[in-house]
Amino acid sequence: MSTRNDAALEFLLSRRSRPAKTLQEPVPNRDELDTILTAASRTPDHGAIVPWRFVVVQKPAMVRLADLVETAGKRLGKTDAEIEKGRSQFEMSHLAVVVVEVQKPSAKVPAIEQTYAAAGACLSLVNAALASGWGANWISGWASHEAQFCTEAFGTESHERVVGIVHLGTESKRPPERPRPQLDQITSWISE
Repeated sequence: MSTRNDAALEFLLSRRSRPAKTLQEPVPNRDELDTILTAASRTPDHGAIVPWRFVVVQKPAMVRLADLVETAGKRLGKTDAEIEKGRSQFEMSHLAVVVVEVQKPSAKVPAIEQTYAAAGACLSLVNAALASGWGANWISGWASHEAQFCTEAFGTESHERVVGIVHLGTESKRPPERPRPQLDQITSWISE
């Protein structure tokens, strides 16, 4: 058995994402973000093929992304409410990291395992940001699943897709605790 890390365990037992709309400036600087991204990159990765990449979106780009969401929403026939919700994700944000799944040909690592690894990078990114004292929230939304929007916004290619958009900043208010799953309702044991 390895040495127990009570501080890390306590962090994981009490971690709580911060709603993106409550995140404000300041945001992590380049060095701080490099540390967070380095930690996020240490996610489990079968075959060490790194089936993800990061796109850092800074405040000046957010208006362009909000406009692209509106254009995509109109093209797709989204409601005004859906378009406004999609726009607001970018209009309110000061910094975000887009985690892009990069499917790589592999006889050893099935596509679904590459998806899992990219999603693991999202969770690791959120946890690294929270552990560093920043607020963080992993969001997707309809626009992040729309290929044309993702290509125009983040430069994705045909073998890539957005797994999540992690917004980072300073929390303006601490969110209330939310209900958590009852362990006995989501756990089964097999003993023979």
